Amino acid sequence: MSYKNFHIIALSAAMLSLSACGSSDQNTTEADSTRVEEAPIVDVEQVSSRMVPQIGEYTASIEAFKTNNITSSTPNRIKKILVDVGSKVARGQRVAILDDVNIDQLKVRLDNTEREYQRALKLLEIGGGTQQTVDQVKTELDAARRQYNNMVENTILTSPISGVVTARNYDPGDMTGALPILVIEQVQPVKVILNISESEFSKVHNGMKAEITLDTYPDEKFAGNVSLIHPTIDPATRTFTVEITIPNATNKVLPGMFARVTMSFGEEMHVVVPDRAVVKQTGSGNKYVYVYNPSTKTVSYNKVTLGQRIDNSYEIIDGVPDGASVVISGQSKLGDGMKVELLSRK
Repeated sequence: MSYKNFHIIALSAAMLSLSACGSSDQNTTEADSTRVEEAPIVDVEQVSSRMVPQIGEYTASIEAFKTNNITSSTPNRIKKILVDVGSKVARGQRVAILDDVNIDQLKVRLDNTEREYQRALKLLEIGGGTQQTVDQVKTELDAARRQYNNMVENTILTSPISGVVTARNYDPGDMTGALPILVIEQVQPVKVILNISESEFSKVHNGMKAEITLDTYPDEKFAGNVSLIHPTIDPATRTFTVEITIPNATNKVLPGMFARVTMSFGEEMHVVVPDRAVVKQTGSGNKYVYVYNPSTKTVSYNKVTLGQRIDNSYEIIDGVPDGASVVISGQSKLGDGMKVELLSRK
């Protein structure tokens, strides 16, 4: 074979080889294109509206119904303290006695002024005195009585409420100072203070029932009622304050305990979807649901507002219409407006 003929044969073989490779690459590209255009397969479920209980759940701390600081309006030495931390006291009960060095003198002055007043009245009746004298002595009597009563109030200290002593800051012999001598708290009843969203303002009313659970008694529930609704909204948090009273007849509920409060605001008609349908957007707190449109065989990426969690489902406040079909599997491959194929159910 001549060199010329060998060259022609080799060239022809190379061209055939390139042609075959080109055909193979073209077939591969067409196959890839076919795979890209295949619609994702998804599973959907039709959802509907139903009555959903509107439950509010909150955390708070138990507080005393009333707190009284027992102290003297003027500095004085403490003579006796009649109760201690943990003591139960009744309303009007004596709890501390202060130095009464001047009280006897004030009592003598009060008694003397009282006698002078009575003599002035009798003289006026028989014509031996004047109304001006009676009025003057009456003014002196009122001043002496106020001074004596004030001294008594600041010498013999009583509790204005029934409750329990929760703090004692001094001992007998100490001078009173900035701190109260005793702190007495009323614990029958006790109260819980909640901050509730302003959207619920029209739904809360005095006397409304609440259920309270305490970590201290995890298997027990305590009943309470709304006793006070503050009439203003906090512009920073968009909440309003509600006070709930617990009778606490057994004294089991104590100030400072951690409480979980549940309140019912009735029922509302809302769509309920399986929790598998809810997609959280990465990097934000937004929630979405893919809704299937049978006429176009596409899905829309609907932003939703979640309500109550109900077993394995969510209440949808808005974002999904009644009777819609929502995607419950295959969401990772989807985008807004994308065509899909439904999973075949055999």
